[in-house]
Amino acid sequence: MTWSFDSHIHLSDPQYVPDMDFILQEMNSLKIKACCVSMDVQNSQETLELAKKSELVLPFIGIHPECANDELEKVVTMIDENHETITGVGEIGLDPTYTNNDEDTKRQTIVFETLLSCAEKYNKPVSIHSRKSLDDVFQVMTSYDTKHALLHWFDGSKKQLAKAMDMGFYVSFGPVMVYANDKQVLLSKCDESKILVETDGPVRFSRCFEMKSADIGFIPSVIFCASKVLGKSFDETVSLLEKNSNAYLGI
Repeated sequence: MTWSFDSHIHLSDPQYVPDMDFILQEMNSLKIKACCVSMDVQNSQETLELAKKSELVLPFIGIHPECANDELEKVVTMIDENHETITGVGEIGLDPTYTNNDEDTKRQTIVFETLLSCAEKYNKPVSIHSRKSLDDVFQVMTSYDTKHALLHWFDGSKKQLAKAMDMGFYVSFGPVMVYANDKQVLLSKCDESKILVETDGPVRFSRCFEMKSADIGFIPSVIFCASKVLGKSFDETVSLLEKNSNAYLGI
């Protein structure tokens, strides 16, 4: 049986709670597993609880750069205590959008590097946020393992994509690719073994998605678009993405 993967979704976000039973049924029906990433200490705990409800929920815990002032020590302890059951560490990374001064920037870097070290300690994949910070992320990652590191929602240049491929990163593309030619061009330039798909739900997407919050059900549309860009059948693309996802997750 072939499985699809949403490589990056905030499934433990409060917005999904009222519909969670339906979502889990949908995941089972569509044969989709979800890498459920977290934002902060509380959300990481919610992710752990959600993962207990279904083996299709693959829990990632961490601190998003927007939440860099959260209690880092508690997340480190959470990783230590749950390393046998968590799938990965994330969402972690850098983002100047959420910094106001040098101290904020330093704090983001400390959180990022500390959680990268935790991931390496337990050989866990990481889901990395790199908006407006790709070059800085590349610099930090020269000191860490990139073989199981995902640059989620890749939005860099062709040159930056080439560097990501050279460094061994995985990159993921989401619903915006369905209607954005520049993202389709980037996908076409990727090493096929490093491509993943995601929704980043509950982010909302325009055009054909009518500003609806992304959910697991968007994944087949993303895969269909990717298949056209890659010149493969839908089934061939699902098989490729399953192989890539398993390699990223180390399973």
